Amino acid sequence: MPLEKEKDQEEQKKTGTAEVSSVLEERILGADTSVNLEETGHVLSIGDYIARVFGLRNVQAEEMVEFSLGLKGMSLNLESDNVGVVVFGSDKLIKKGDIVKRTEAIVDVPVSEELLGRVVYALGNATDGKCPIGSKARRRVGLKAPGVIPRISVWELTQTGIKAVDSLVLIGHGQCDLYLAPYSGCSMGEYFRDNGKHALIVYDDLSKQAVAYHQISMVLCPPPSHEACPRDVFYLHSHILERAAKMNDAFDGGSLTALPLTEAQAGDVSAYIPTNVISITDRQIFLETELFYKGILPAINVGLSVSHVRSAAQTRVMKQFDSDLDAATQQLLSHGVHLTELLKQGQYSPMAIEEQVAVIYAGVRGYLDKLEPSKITKFENAFLSHVISQHQALLGKTRTNGKFSEETDAKLKEIVTNFLAGFEA
Repeated sequence: MPLEKEKDQEEQKKTGTAEVSSVLEERILGADTSVNLEETGHVLSIGDYIARVFGLRNVQAEEMVEFSLGLKGMSLNLESDNVGVVVFGSDKLIKKGDIVKRTEAIVDVPVSEELLGRVVYALGNATDGKCPIGSKARRRVGLKAPGVIPRISVWELTQTGIKAVDSLVLIGHGQCDLYLAPYSGCSMGEYFRDNGKHALIVYDDLSKQAVAYHQISMVLCPPPSHEACPRDVFYLHSHILERAAKMNDAFDGGSLTALPLTEAQAGDVSAYIPTNVISITDRQIFLETELFYKGILPAINVGLSVSHVRSAAQTRVMKQFDSDLDAATQQLLSHGVHLTELLKQGQYSPMAIEEQVAVIYAGVRGYLDKLEPSKITKFENAFLSHVISQHQALLGKTRTNGKFSEETDAKLKEIVTNFLAGFEA
């Protein structure tokens, strides 16, 4: 009997050991073996929307980081012992010692057709009171400019509807004209460019962006350069303006046209920031305060405004005026005021290219020289109404053909002459 009891006890021990092993094996196999290894750091100092963070040794340039209360920031200055982070939000919510963690994501923004007609912050969050942007597609804000291969020379005209611009200083599809918000807007525009569409982005203005970057740089303490600007301010502007491009057909033929604005203090176009932007861009339009005070709107100084894409992008129907817009015409513009008055245009009143052709034809060919300058605006309004109502076929032909034939010349001459005969100024 004792031997049988001992055998039973040994069998029970074996059974219990097997059960325990089985349970342990099941729990080990079913355990979550993933480990959440987040790289974190802590705030050394905070001020002027710049946080000095210690501990983020593997953080990338322009990587998004997250503070304790959920605020976002962007790593901008990488040093051996700390990282300079630009805070997107109120820096009053951050204090010394707060935990900062990496997101391992470079700053990006949402891109899609949903952005059309919306107003968004620099990070793509809607600020117009409408529904949130639901796009899942995103694009980095710091992308490289397109290389030489996918580009094509500027040959299409971007019609602004402003006579003084479309006839004198042309804008072509994809040309570069003259901190984060410009980059974000550029990335959103590139989405449409890369999908075969034509996008326009206006930077208002790069002088203020340079000032903001200067203030950030002073906090981060890199040495200043010319006119107290950071050394890389030229790269800051060229990096974003060169992203404007006209793509070839192999890359869907889209374009992104950039119109940067910059302030020329006291009319000094030779200042550091304006000259930097001018050297990067394809052309510049110089607006003069004195012309504005004289009532010449838009107040474009034709002598200081230059276009490097004129002959390539100009429409054939406008090129027929080139022979007249030489020194003799410039003399006429400076001594008379007829063409200057003709180029005046009210706010929010763009004109189609065929309407511009009809009006400019009457001025350049000298038919308005006998009118008082103060009556030219009245003539223009009446003449356009007459042409639109009575000669729509001629306008449609000019718009469709895109060239100025002898037949069109003769017809316009007849229309202008007959209209002036009955025009009561």
